[in-house]
Amino acid sequence: MTTPFMSVIVPVYQGARVLPRCLSALRASEMPRGSWELIIVDDASTDATALIAAEFADAVVRLPDRPRGPAYARNRGVELARGEIVVFVDADVCVHTDTLRKFTSVLAHEPDVSAVFGAYDTQPEAPQLVSQYRNLLHHFTHQHGHPEASTFWAGCGAVRRSVFNDVGGFDEKRFPRPSIEDIELGYRLRRAHHRIVLDKGLQGTHLKAWRFPSVVWIDVTRRAIPWARLMLESGRMPDDLNLKLGQRVSGGLVGAAFMLLLLGVVWPRLTAVAALAILAVIGLNRHLFAFFARERGLFFAAACVPLHLLYYLYSGLSYVTVWAAWQIGAIRRPGNRRPERVEMR
Repeated sequence: MTTPFMSVIVPVYQGARVLPRCLSALRASEMPRGSWELIIVDDASTDATALIAAEFADAVVRLPDRPRGPAYARNRGVELARGEIVVFVDADVCVHTDTLRKFTSVLAHEPDVSAVFGAYDTQPEAPQLVSQYRNLLHHFTHQHGHPEASTFWAGCGAVRRSVFNDVGGFDEKRFPRPSIEDIELGYRLRRAHHRIVLDKGLQGTHLKAWRFPSVVWIDVTRRAIPWARLMLESGRMPDDLNLKLGQRVSGGLVGAAFMLLLLGVVWPRLTAVAALAILAVIGLNRHLFAFFARERGLFFAAACVPLHLLYYLYSGLSYVTVWAAWQIGAIRRPGNRRPERVEMR
């Protein structure tokens, strides 16, 4: 058997509900099956994940004892990979039929590109407001990101295997649970002067059903706080994706409006200033809300406004909290930390 050009790695935990659709979408790819291999890493699932994986995969890695997170799982998958390129696809993502071909096109024809990633499409499966909002926000953010990306996304992304090995792979010790392990990998790739491309036409359908409490908890504990710390450690805040200047200003205005509303209990006139700040945020995000309206209608767009204001509030508060802890030395400042090298075959 000839060595495949790509190795597609799917990490999965308790994925019996979504994995069949994810793998069926990969099977329907335009890319000839002989040009890529499929490696599924079962992160100690207790449901039927392993049985489902065996029906589709060239190799199934079953991790024992307890789940160790997608960073660890992906690294174990790469250790088995034979392709020059490793493609990461989350178990709750259905790639489009042209996704693997587009990965191939970019990395085969642009030798100076080390990594490429895409986005969710505009057709998330879960119909609930929060799920639709979260997935459409992700799509919009990536569609308006810089093509010369400042980070990486492993929900549907690819890296040259040699480059992945050189930078040490995902930091599985720092991120034992789903978090920003892919963003942190992107920072290291850029720090090593590797080029990362955001291909906006490279998309997949997200199957995850979000619930409001879990959205807030995951955003704060597994995204905002670790990402704030990562930015402080690296000394850089890229003007891209979720960190564009308009979004940072929006976060500051929402935080100010929140404080003014609290003070408005004593000084009622401040509530008018708070309202002006909120109107300014809506103006700064008018293109996003117009996108929501085009995709799902005016009622949906209006319902997303308070969700988005809340998103700015807890994200901004998370950053300020980490920044303050960083300034007073409550957070230990690591040296030039680098994950252990991932051994490749």
